[in-house]
Amino acid sequence: MTGGRHPGEDAADAAPDAAGGGETAPGAEAPDGDGAAPDAAPDGKGRRLHPVTPWRRAWAPIAALVVFAVQDYERTRAWTEELTVGWLVLAFAVVVPMAAVYGFLSWWATHYTVTDTELRIRTGLVFRRVAHIRLDRIQAVDVSRPLLARVAGVAKLKLDVVGTNEKDELAYLGESEAVALRAELLARAAGIVPEAAPEAGEAPERELVRVPPGMLTVALLLMGTGWGLLAALVVVPGTLWWLSGSVTAAIAAGLPMLGGAWVSTVGRYLTEYDWKVAESPDGLRLDHGLLNREHATVPPGRVQAVRVLEPLLWRRRGWVRVELAVAGGGAGEAPTVLLPVAERAVAAGVLATVLPGVDVAEAVAAARPAPPRSRFAVPVWWRGYGHGVTDAVFVTRHGRLRRVLELVPHAKVQSVRRTQGPWMRRLGLADVHVDHGANAAVVARLRDAGEATDILAAQAERSRTGRRIARPERWLT
Repeated sequence: MTGGRHPGEDAADAAPDAAGGGETAPGAEAPDGDGAAPDAAPDGKGRRLHPVTPWRRAWAPIAALVVFAVQDYERTRAWTEELTVGWLVLAFAVVVPMAAVYGFLSWWATHYTVTDTELRIRTGLVFRRVAHIRLDRIQAVDVSRPLLARVAGVAKLKLDVVGTNEKDELAYLGESEAVALRAELLARAAGIVPEAAPEAGEAPERELVRVPPGMLTVALLLMGTGWGLLAALVVVPGTLWWLSGSVTAAIAAGLPMLGGAWVSTVGRYLTEYDWKVAESPDGLRLDHGLLNREHATVPPGRVQAVRVLEPLLWRRRGWVRVELAVAGGGAGEAPTVLLPVAERAVAAGVLATVLPGVDVAEAVAAARPAPPRSRFAVPVWWRGYGHGVTDAVFVTRHGRLRRVLELVPHAKVQSVRRTQGPWMRRLGLADVHVDHGANAAVVARLRDAGEATDILAAQAERSRTGRRIARPERWLT
């Protein structure tokens, strides 16, 4: 895969969820069996998903019935009182077999085939849909093992394709089949001949760092977000109840806070438990999760920007959090976590693997503070803003309580903009926006207006030079 490709190029053919159907991918639909892989099913239609697949959405009608029952409890109670044993038996005798037959036929009609150039997915029981995913458009192939899937011995295969905002899935496959298919897709995407791709196997890996559970626990306890939400959860609903006397208002205010507190504390711990980063020829591999085990890959050349976060209570321990902006994500998509918590030196070593030639200490030293008159534009917090440039990256920093350092390689910059509002013009200040290939921008705020103009011209030239000398990267090479 070429590292210099940007989302502005042609969009990839999007695949539907293999179990639920989807839109036919753009382009001509190939006849069944054309270019089929050597291990395709004897009927020439490809390989089927795991037999447990029809049950993957069995919870949906049950959840719908529960919601209906809660919303209209009196009607539900009256309706259930009128039911007799005969009606219940009839309902189970008709509905359950029909649902089972429909699920079986849907599974039977779903096939996937790996050809020399694409992954082809056929779905649809009544209306046949065929999606074509070009192998050279695949950015990453990840294996996900949710808790119940691990119990059943199955896994999801998630495909990140250039030009799509959401990952496509093959759900579910047997665990060994999912791992083997992932290795085959990566091998074919790397240019290995189709006959040898199925036997290529998983590329070897070298572990770089593993986050100890104790370190993760302490780091989350020192995060202010979770404690702030927990404090608000105690104060706000109680205050509303005392002022209004309405339990409903208190519950309505407390539930979102409870959800936020869960996500930022226990939910994050469950997601980031046993975090491991390993280096392999197909990119950096990230394995993590306590209940739902995730196996993701950051392909070489796809990292567009890096964020190094340093919360206030982590500084004494010298800990940081590292996040990546990866090409192909939709606007507003959450960044990819590289390290949930690590010592500065360890994080710098991993970042040197992600972005060769980038020195974090050099980037920190290069950032110059905003001019003193910036305090009239952003009181107090103006001291947190800074900007600098090294031979490899464009650097910005911001934040007082939580310091954030952002790095964008010069070769990944797509455009540079200078903005200046009325008050900023009065103060002789301007902002410089650097857009990169992950549909986002890094902003050097509160720069002197003349300096901002110089930054604009210099960065445009650095980006042209960076793209010209950047070496293309491809998996497994």
